[in-house]
Amino acid sequence: MHRTLRALVVLDDEQNAGYGAGDVLSGRVCVEVCELTAVESIRLVSRGRGRVRQEEAEYFTITQTLLEATEGEQRVGLQQGRHVFPFQLEIPMRPLVSSFDGKYGRVWYTVQAVVRRPSHPDQSFTREFRVVSHVDLNSPVFLTPASKNQEKMIGAWIFTSGPVSLRVNIERTGYCNGESIPIFAEIENCSSRIVVPKAVIYQTQTYLACGKTKSHKRVVACVRGNHVPSGSSDSWNGKTLKIPPVSPSILNSPIIRVEYSLAVKVQIPGAKKLKVELPVVIGTIPFNGFVSRTSSVSSHFSMDMSWLMLALPDLPEAPPNYMDVVSEEEFDMHVPSSSQCEDLERQLNSPVLLYIQEFRFQPPPVYSEVDPLRGGGLN
Repeated sequence: MHRTLRALVVLDDEQNAGYGAGDVLSGRVCVEVCELTAVESIRLVSRGRGRVRQEEAEYFTITQTLLEATEGEQRVGLQQGRHVFPFQLEIPMRPLVSSFDGKYGRVWYTVQAVVRRPSHPDQSFTREFRVVSHVDLNSPVFLTPASKNQEKMIGAWIFTSGPVSLRVNIERTGYCNGESIPIFAEIENCSSRIVVPKAVIYQTQTYLACGKTKSHKRVVACVRGNHVPSGSSDSWNGKTLKIPPVSPSILNSPIIRVEYSLAVKVQIPGAKKLKVELPVVIGTIPFNGFVSRTSSVSSHFSMDMSWLMLALPDLPEAPPNYMDVVSEEEFDMHVPSSSQCEDLERQLNSPVLLYIQEFRFQPPPVYSEVDPLRGGGLN
């Protein structure tokens, strides 16, 4: 069947990474007809929905009329060619769920143009757009440090070789895409085996439908540490693990939850892994760095001070020699004559060299805006 009408929904901001509650969605519906065509109405419908199997949640529905025949005419004739109908829709100012496409369900938002013609079925033209439910990581709940300890005894009964212990700390629990999580960890290997630590970021998708729950857990990023030989230990003093582009955490949907966690695992040959797992939240508004980090810094100090020793040299660097920064000519100009030295020694009743040694390594005087010779401020 030859179609005499075609349409396309175009958004003004095609590159928008995600609309939020209260934002304005604008664009145009472009309709092209091959001949004079009678149209009853052109309506715009925007919807937000989430679905897990047969269970569906509706977040909003907005309807707008772009073209409609008057009561007396009942139809509008569109001349051959292209017709453009601009639109603007305000996304409801209410808690929304971020767009997400998962293994067993999805959350999606659409804007749809519906063209109604006499004696024809309705024609729909749909465009999907992305919505982001903003999570502000400057909230105190996301700035709290998190830590956890775990220990595992290797072997059993008389074949016990010793424990492997793991202690992990992170400075906060909220991060954004592209950020790196500094990991502070202590791995102590008192067993007879060589162990290997590894850090992993997990994404856990949880689906709730028909009274049942189903989960899907996957790795989104990982980094491996060095081997830890038997009888030794290793420290991670801020080892970084970068967060890849992933969906933000979804914690406000009744049918879909998307959660993240940071796990540090120690792989032990011939035994189950030793694992410490800490929850993290992937937000959309990054931490601005102005909140006090006293608790975070103190947690690092209490856990391990060796990172500070690594940052300092073994011995302080000596100051430059006076002769290295002052030329011989300048030095000779300021050397007092022998007669001047003799006069000064008679006044002090002692050799001048004693006083020179006393002040040889003293620091320069403190800077002051007051000239000690004039008694007033510097101009």
